[in-house]
Amino acid sequence: MSAPAVDRVVDTNGIGHGSIGTHAGHSLKGGISGVGLGGGGGPGGPNGPPTGGMNGGKLNVGTNMNGTTADHHNHSLSGGSPAAAGTPAAVSPAVDNSEATNARVEGILLSDIGLSTLLTRLKQSIASCREFAGFLKKRANIEEEHAQGLRKLTKLTYESPKRLDCRHGSFLRQFDETTSIHDRIAENGLRFSLELHQMYEDLMELANNMERGRRHWKMAGTVSEKKAHEDMVGLEKAKAKYDQIAEEYERARGGDKRARDFKPGRGFARTNAQLEEDLQKRVLQADQEYAQRVQVVNAHRGELLSVQRPQAVKALKDLVFECDSSLTFQLQKFATLNEKLLLSNGLSINPIKGNNPSGPHSQSMREVIALIDNETDFKKFVLSMESKLPQSAPAEIKYEKHPSLNPNNQSPYGPPGTAGGYGSQTGLPGLQRESSNQSQNQNHSQGYGAVITQPAIIPIQQPGYNLSQQQYSQPPPTAPTFQELPRDRPVFGVPLDVLLERDGSAVPIIVYQCIQAIDMYGLELEGIYRIPGTKQHIEMLKNRFDHDSTKLDFRRREDFFKDVNSVTSVLKTYFRELPDTLLTTALYPEFIQAAKIEDDLLRRDTLHGIINRLPDPNYATFRALTLHLSRVKEKAAINRMNSQNIAICFGPTLMANHDLANTGWQVRVVDTVLQNWISIFDPDE
Repeated sequence: MSAPAVDRVVDTNGIGHGSIGTHAGHSLKGGISGVGLGGGGGPGGPNGPPTGGMNGGKLNVGTNMNGTTADHHNHSLSGGSPAAAGTPAAVSPAVDNSEATNARVEGILLSDIGLSTLLTRLKQSIASCREFAGFLKKRANIEEEHAQGLRKLTKLTYESPKRLDCRHGSFLRQFDETTSIHDRIAENGLRFSLELHQMYEDLMELANNMERGRRHWKMAGTVSEKKAHEDMVGLEKAKAKYDQIAEEYERARGGDKRARDFKPGRGFARTNAQLEEDLQKRVLQADQEYAQRVQVVNAHRGELLSVQRPQAVKALKDLVFECDSSLTFQLQKFATLNEKLLLSNGLSINPIKGNNPSGPHSQSMREVIALIDNETDFKKFVLSMESKLPQSAPAEIKYEKHPSLNPNNQSPYGPPGTAGGYGSQTGLPGLQRESSNQSQNQNHSQGYGAVITQPAIIPIQQPGYNLSQQQYSQPPPTAPTFQELPRDRPVFGVPLDVLLERDGSAVPIIVYQCIQAIDMYGLELEGIYRIPGTKQHIEMLKNRFDHDSTKLDFRRREDFFKDVNSVTSVLKTYFRELPDTLLTTALYPEFIQAAKIEDDLLRRDTLHGIINRLPDPNYATFRALTLHLSRVKEKAAINRMNSQNIAICFGPTLMANHDLANTGWQVRVVDTVLQNWISIFDPDE
C-alpha cells in the first residue's frame, strides 16, 4: 500500500460553513472537505463533497474568508499571497448602477482584498486633496502678488509728485477714474486670493482628518485579519501533525516495517501491537486537537466576516465618499470663484447701466477715456496764463549810439590811476570799494556800475566774554571710576546649562535683568540696540554681573547708571561671549538652509521645527528674548527699530559672528522669527 503525499492544500470553503463529522472508526483516507472526518471515507461537512477522497493526496482547502469558492484567490498552507502568475493587466471595467454591479462591488469589498482595496482608494483621495490644496495655495499667492502690485501701482500713481507736471483738466480727471478702476480690480483679486487661502486650509484639514481615520481603521482591520491568518496557520500546523501521525498509524496497521523506526516517547516500540496501540492514542489526540482548532477558526472567522470586516469596510467607504464629496465641492467652489472674479473685473471695466446711470462708477473704461477733451484742455491751459501778461504794451525800441563813439565826449573810464579808471582800487571799471576815509553817503558819477558801500563788520567785545574761548561743545562727562570686584559667580562665557544647574533658572538672571530694564525704560528710545553704550559703564556692569548677579535690581535706574544703551550693549555682549551660540552650532546649517526657503509659510514652519529641537535653556532664553524684541518692534514708530533693523543687530549675535558669508541668511532667520513669533512661541506659556 503506497503512502499518500503529505503536502496538502486545505480548502476553507468547507471550513467556512462545513461541520465536523466524527464517525466510529477513523479512516485515514477520510476526506477533509468541510473538515469532516468520516469513517471509511465518510461524508464531510454540508458544503463539502458527498464523499471525502484524497484526490491524489491533495485536499482543496483555500483561504477565502467569506466562505465562497474563489479559484483565483487560493492560498497554500504557508498562508502566502494569492498567485499572481499569468494575471492579465488591469483594465477599467464597465460600470453601471445595476444591482448586479453593486453586488459585485460589495462582494469584492467583503473579500480578503476588500480592506486593502479601500485603504488604497482612500489614500488616492487624500493625495488628490493635498494636490489640489497645493495648487490653490500657489494660485492664491500668484493672485495676491498681482493684486498687491496693482494696488501699489495705483497708489503710487495717485501720490506721484510728477502729477503736477502732467496735463490737468479732463485728462487728469479721467486718468484718475481709470486708475480707480484698476484699484477695484485689485480689490477683487485680493478677495479671490483670501477665498483660495481659506479653501487651502479647509482641504488640508480635510486631508489630515482623513489620514487619521485611515490609520485608525487600517490598524483595526489589520489586527482582525492578522488574527484570522494566525488561526489558519495554527490550523494548518495541527492538520500536518495529524496527517503525519495518521500515516504512521496506517503503516503500523499494514505491517510496514518502517513503522518500527518511529519513537513513541522513550525507546523503540518492541512489537507491532504496542506500536499500533501507541500510534492509535496519538492519532486520537491529534484528531481532537485538530477538531478544536477548526472550531476556534470557525468562531473567529465568523466574527470577522459578520462584524469586524463589515464594520471596517463601512467606515472606510464613508471616509472615501466624504473625502471625494468634499473635494468635488471645493472644485465647484473654485469654479464659482473664478466666474465671480472674471465677472467682477468685467463689471469694473464695463458696469451694467442700472437705475442710476450717472452715479459713481457707472461708466465703462471706454466711456471714461472718451470724455477726455484735448482741445478744451489746451484752451484752459493757455487761458490760465492770461494773468501773467504784462500790464502795459512794450515800449518802442530805439537805437542809442554808444558814447565812446562820440569824439566830443571824454571816455567814461578816465585815465589810468584816476577814480573810475583802470587804476581804481577794485581794478574793475564802474565797480569800486569805498575807502575808510570816504563818507558812506558819497555819490560817484563816474562809471556805469553801482558803488559798494559796505562797512566793515567788527565783532563787539561783550563784558565778561572772552572771544578766544570755544564754548560750542562741552567735554563729555567722565564716568565714575570703579574698583574691579572678584568673579565669584561668573556669567559671561559660562554655558547656559551650567548656569541652569547653578542658579536654577532656565533664563539666565542677566538676560532677565536686562530685558526688565529695557522694557521699563528703553522701549521708546530711538535706535535702541543700535546705539552703543558707554564703554566704562559696560565694563562695570559686566564686572558686577560676574561678581554676583543676584545683588542687582535693574528696576532701579541707578543700578545701571541710568544708561539704557549700556544695558543693551551688555546683553548683546553676553550672547556673543557664550561658548556656544544661543541657536547652537549643531543646528546652524539647518537654520541657514531654512532661511533660503522662499515660501514664507514653509520657511516659518521649518524654522519652528528646528527651534523646538534646541536644548531647554537655549529654547527658554531664545523665547524670552524673542518676546522682548517683539515689544521693541511694536514701538517701531517711535524707536525706529522694526523687525529688519532688530534682526540686523541680533542675527550674527545669536548665530555666528565668524560666518560673514551667510550674514544675510542669519538676519533672515531672526526677521522671520520676529514676524511670526506668535505662531512659533505661545505668549501665554
